[in-house]
Amino acid sequence: MIATALIVFREVLEAALIVGIVSAATRGIPGRVRWIAGGIGAGILGSIVVAAGANVITQLAQGMGQELFNAGILALAVAMLAWHNIWMSSHGRELAANARRIGADVRSGASELSIVLIVIGIAVLREGSETVLFLYGVAASGDTGSGSMVAGGLLGIACGVLVGYLLFRGLLRIPLKWFFNVTSALVLFLAAGMASQAARLLIQADVLPSLATPLWDTSRLVSNSSMLGKALTGLVGYDAQPAGMQILAFVIVLGVIAAGMALVRRRDLQTRPPAAAPSST
Repeated sequence: MIATALIVFREVLEAALIVGIVSAATRGIPGRVRWIAGGIGAGILGSIVVAAGANVITQLAQGMGQELFNAGILALAVAMLAWHNIWMSSHGRELAANARRIGADVRSGASELSIVLIVIGIAVLREGSETVLFLYGVAASGDTGSGSMVAGGLLGIACGVLVGYLLFRGLLRIPLKWFFNVTSALVLFLAAGMASQAARLLIQADVLPSLATPLWDTSRLVSNSSMLGKALTGLVGYDAQPAGMQILAFVIVLGVIAAGMALVRRRDLQTRPPAAAPSST
């Protein structure tokens, strides 16, 4: 439930920020609400189509072996989480700047109001599609029931919409980067945990060596069946009796994504134009 809520919260917040920025920048323009609502509806409809397509793929792949297929879904989710974290490290500001510029173009008459529908529709579709893929990865891990996923999804949607609304109403004075820094760290460990779970499935399918099983046993401290154990499994892929390959996969993915984020941020700082020096009077 916690992993589901985190993923949905992050994606919904990003979409809500784009919607909020465009809405604020086009305030006072007649008919803008209709185009904004149309963009949100189109994005949600597209996400439903993506979800339906993913369900068809799972049905077609039943003959591949459940472990192999679930490991493939987890690996794809890890790749998407890695790309998402690394890309957002550099382009988060660009998304907000582009949304503000589009709103200004609409207000000045340089762009038609219909562009609002397109921009919002694409933002909602992008975040909704990523959410679908990530949730399939959570489901493939086999540690989250459908009821918990639904509850976590609803909680994530509610929190994402609420935080996005409060930020752009000016009622929440917390710097936006704090939200993304914290959730980026959580998503980083979530991706590494999914990699560990994928390795476990591949070991069960005799595709990967175990490299010692178990490497340790912490069942007496935190068992997999306990509430804490289930929460840690969802967030970081915790296993009380992990194989060496699981730990290796966790460390490699964690290191690669963290290094990618650091490199992108360093490059962004180097290419960012220096702030203008204050003029003396």
